[in-house]
Amino acid sequence: MSPKQRLVLQAVLYEAFAIAFVTPALSFMFDEPASSTIGLAVLMSSIALGWNYVFNTIFERWEARQSVRGRSLARRLMHGIGFEGGLVAILVPVVSFWLNTSLLSAFMANLGLLVFFFVYAIAFTWLFDRVFGLPESATK
Repeated sequence: MSPKQRLVLQAVLYEAFAIAFVTPALSFMFDEPASSTIGLAVLMSSIALGWNYVFNTIFERWEARQSVRGRSLARRLMHGIGFEGGLVAILVPVVSFWLNTSLLSAFMANLGLLVFFFVYAIAFTWLFDRVFGLPESATK
């Protein structure tokens, strides 16, 4: 699989599972029916899909220049922090607008999702690498 195909597959699978997890969580958190929270979940996942591709492209370019190969726990943690940190910066204003609330309120509402997605991003990437192998940036 080419590096671009790998990035696209990783991003699409990541977001498909994310929508399946987030829709009921948003429904519970905001006491709304899933039919209304799926719109926000899809919007958030669509934004995250684009960010996933951009971030992983940048990360793998950086990774390819490193002398130590492989993906240690520290590198996976750095990946998760970088991805989720960037996504928070993008999504908090979106959630604030969608829910018609302050940025602080939107950030606070996202804390549970942030914790979930931090763990999910690391676990998903680890599992994806186990199933599809490490990208060239981590092996050459």
